[in-house]
Amino acid sequence: MSDSYFPRWRAQTGNARGVVAPDERLPWPQMFAMGVQHVVAMFGSTVLAPLLMGFDPNLCIFMSGIGTLLFFVVVGGRVPSYLGSSFAFIGLVIAVTGYGGQGPNPNIPVALGGIVACGVAYTLIGLLVSAVGTKWIETLMPPVVTGAIVCVIGLNLAPIAVKGVSGSIFDSWMAIVTVLCVGGVAVFTRGMLQRLLILVGLLIAYVIYAIVTNGMGLGKPMDFSIVANAAWFGMPKFTAPVFDPHAMTLLVPIAVILVAENLGHIKAVSAMTGYNLDRYVGRAFIGDGLATIVSGFAGGTGVTTYAENIGVMAVTKIYSTLVFVIAALIALVLGFSPKFGAVIQTIPGPVLGGVSIVVFGLIAVTGARIWVVNKVDFSDNRNLIVAAVTLVLGAGDFSLKLGGFGLGGIGTATFGAIILYALLRRKPAQEAAV
Repeated sequence: MSDSYFPRWRAQTGNARGVVAPDERLPWPQMFAMGVQHVVAMFGSTVLAPLLMGFDPNLCIFMSGIGTLLFFVVVGGRVPSYLGSSFAFIGLVIAVTGYGGQGPNPNIPVALGGIVACGVAYTLIGLLVSAVGTKWIETLMPPVVTGAIVCVIGLNLAPIAVKGVSGSIFDSWMAIVTVLCVGGVAVFTRGMLQRLLILVGLLIAYVIYAIVTNGMGLGKPMDFSIVANAAWFGMPKFTAPVFDPHAMTLLVPIAVILVAENLGHIKAVSAMTGYNLDRYVGRAFIGDGLATIVSGFAGGTGVTTYAENIGVMAVTKIYSTLVFVIAALIALVLGFSPKFGAVIQTIPGPVLGGVSIVVFGLIAVTGARIWVVNKVDFSDNRNLIVAAVTLVLGAGDFSLKLGGFGLGGIGTATFGAIILYALLRRKPAQEAAV
């Protein structure tokens, strides 16, 4: 890459290698098509996370675009990434706000204060990494720890998904139908359709729900009047944060989860592109942290780099960072359409719950995949104990209070994994000495 702050993005017309590097670009019509594809890839999760927390999904789409552009500027256009709603916040935001799972969350401002505080902590970690490098993070959070932390996020959210589809027998069965739709897309389709398994599965289940309820008269019918009454264009509805100390102390530890997640994503992109991105890790953390702060001040969720979009890059071999500028601008345009937001609000609870079951399960399995890919040795009792204790603390939502400071299940599991691994690190050396 060039020595200037931003790359020069050489136009690549020939497709002999089949790879478009971060500092290259395709002809603009193809770049636009790729931008649309990345919007579709991030859409399902970026909408699902705010819906589960009672946030405005339209605003969150808008803020994902703002966050991605901010990230692009901070990293100097060197790291190809899209920033979308983070699932790491869901459990603690619900705990802080007491959200019941239906409609808008009346206590969003309290959660926003915690999201901003988390973003500040994340940014400070980024500044530290920029100054001293990433080795200390890799020492504190080896694969056994990061895998356990990611796994815990999915397991901690499991009761929320199950509770959301247990309102009636009809809801439970529709959730199972949704799971089968997503599973069918995942197994029986190929190419980009398979990459978009969550979105496509949700759409199929949405149509089935409409046929069964509005067409056959079973269950609660879908109300499309909100779509008809919504304007095509309008300003997003911003919400200001309220800085509650309790909420802030609960949500700040999520920064550690975001660090582990982002570091893993950058390592994956480095491996795919053949570009060493280690020197941009600190700036990537700062960009993600600032994007979370801005989102929190506007009324959006915390954001993170998206594995979904990394998956698209892996399939297409197009890593041009300019693609993500195009995707972000498309997200901004969608954010200015209340009608688009109204369509999202018509997604039935059982369908959303069924998708949640799949997504939360996939998060948990992703943690286990980190162990497999990194060949974590579970014959080593240190790794065994760290993983075992972390999973139970997180899945059981073990909360810990010390004075005015409190940690929820994900926070306790996160810090528990890091501290436990550090405490047990010397044990093999001591055994060897004996």
